[in-house]
Amino acid sequence: MKLDYPATARNRVPLWEVLARVLPLRGTVVEVASGSGQHAAWFAAQRPALTWQPSSYEARERASIDAWGADLPNVRPAVALDVRQPWPVAAAEAVVCVNMVHIAPWACTPALMAGAATVLPAGAPLVLYGPFRVDGAHTAPSNARFDASLRARDPAWGVRDREAVVAEAVAVGLQLAEVVDMPANNQVVVFQRA
Repeated sequence: MKLDYPATARNRVPLWEVLARVLPLRGTVVEVASGSGQHAAWFAAQRPALTWQPSSYEARERASIDAWGADLPNVRPAVALDVRQPWPVAAAEAVVCVNMVHIAPWACTPALMAGAATVLPAGAPLVLYGPFRVDGAHTAPSNARFDASLRARDPAWGVRDREAVVAEAVAVGLQLAEVVDMPANNQVVVFQRA
């Protein structure tokens, strides 16, 4: 059964504008925490020479991902991936992670960085998307409200300090390449494997 997350349809075009610049023209992209699978299907359709490897921690989402990608030859079946465990993918030309860092315990962020550093070759990108605090402050009142709602649902969740995320990336050999402000007070943060 296809899950339908409305935010995915709203952010896919501006997100693709960044991805189109930073992703390779061909190769494999591992998408960590692919959610419904709507992004995987839409992004894969934009660049058929890329092979999209979606993933999710949750079986229900993996079924939805497979339903969304069923008609696309460059979307592989979703794999079970817990970033805190060894990844089921040995190598990739890019890693993309949309809206996971704030909806997961903090331990998942350093694990994401370490996993990406393991599978990416030198110069390859890790692309994050979501809300971040900058210099310890929210970038908009709506992000402060969102952060409070996340923490009310699960105290281990929350909008992260971008500087702390960058520090975890640098610690495992990733370099900050660029930060792009996005609609709805989100950001794309692009790293490259050193």
